[in-house]
Amino acid sequence: MPNNKNPKINNENLVQPLIALCPLPEIAGSVAAPPYDVLSSDEARIAAEGNPHSFLHISKPEIDLEETISPFDQSVYLKAHENFRKMLQTGSLIRDATPCYYIYRMNMKGHSQTGLVAVSPVSAYNENRIKRHELTRPDKEDDRVKQIDSINAQTGPVLVVHKPREAINCLLNEITQGSPLYNVKFDNGVVHTLWRVGDLSLIEKIDFAYGSLKEMYIADGHHRSAAASRVTKMRQHENPSHEGNEPYNYFLTVSFSSDELQILDYNRVVRDLNNLTTEEFLSELSKDFIMTKENDPVQPDHSNVFGMYISGDWYRLVTRAQTEITASAVDNLDVQLLTELILKPLLSIGDLRTDPRIDFVGGVRGLGELESRVNSGNWSVAFSLYPTSINELMVVADAGEVMPPKSTWFEPKLADGLVSYPLD
Repeated sequence: MPNNKNPKINNENLVQPLIALCPLPEIAGSVAAPPYDVLSSDEARIAAEGNPHSFLHISKPEIDLEETISPFDQSVYLKAHENFRKMLQTGSLIRDATPCYYIYRMNMKGHSQTGLVAVSPVSAYNENRIKRHELTRPDKEDDRVKQIDSINAQTGPVLVVHKPREAINCLLNEITQGSPLYNVKFDNGVVHTLWRVGDLSLIEKIDFAYGSLKEMYIADGHHRSAAASRVTKMRQHENPSHEGNEPYNYFLTVSFSSDELQILDYNRVVRDLNNLTTEEFLSELSKDFIMTKENDPVQPDHSNVFGMYISGDWYRLVTRAQTEITASAVDNLDVQLLTELILKPLLSIGDLRTDPRIDFVGGVRGLGELESRVNSGNWSVAFSLYPTSINELMVVADAGEVMPPKSTWFEPKLADGLVSYPLD
């Protein structure tokens, strides 16, 4: 087994080539799976049924155990280890002989984005050169730490974003003129295409083009990156011969230009009206919003506008006064306005990360999902929001501030299983 140490101890560069684990091309479509955190255990069990190659057996290994098992039970991580080793032993996953980059393109309903699969130094994350904008939950961090440690690999790439660079765009366009390694279409219509870049001259061109980047931003994957940092610290402590170029010093990333990413709305549903009647709630809302009843579902077309579905009716809510620009980048976000004007004062929603009375619905599910939730009787009111922009995300991260939970829904999602990063 080749040594996976990175030969270049140049942690100023935010991307480095990696020795990856990838599926055999002929079974790539069977291996590739949605990210672990977008499917429930029941949904994953159905999706992987009859498919022994599905990466869900590694990312959601509880599907191979009793249905009553907790996904955080120790037996689940042991099963992940067993399933991962089985894929290696049977040759379903093959290991690069030398460090490579991969180019990753996703196409979804006319939207296309092309990025670079690499590893990034954990030190850059710790030093905030790879910037974050969300708080993490300890239980979710712990889960990812145990997953990485049990299989000795990182299998869920972190989606990162960088500011546009013409040299990078030109280089990626040049490389993708060649034949791809994989071309996989998911049931949702998203096409995932990857090219392997093993040619040393092209690797050097990538190193040079990306070497101009002084910072990148985590778009999706805060728990995975935080877990990678914790694993690095653990393994540095356990390794008396630590040098700094061991694979555990890096984490798996896919980086895209900020002008290519697509952010959809991330909407909210609330279980009850905090002991208010519908009429009382609407009366309270009228103090801060101009409300108009609409015949059709309301998809906000700009900031400071919200849609609301309650008691079978849709309303368009417009803030009565244009929000003043404040010193805080977060205060200007629509997701924060909703919290400060409605969720906290009227509905007594406290910590959005932990309060069981609120749930979050990605825009990819459509406004019909909001109607279904409320019509079921299990939820009382739903809010549709204008999407947070990638520029707002970067402004918040640059300011060292933290966005409210569930502020951004990136679509399409990266697949699990096409590129994994072994830590040996």
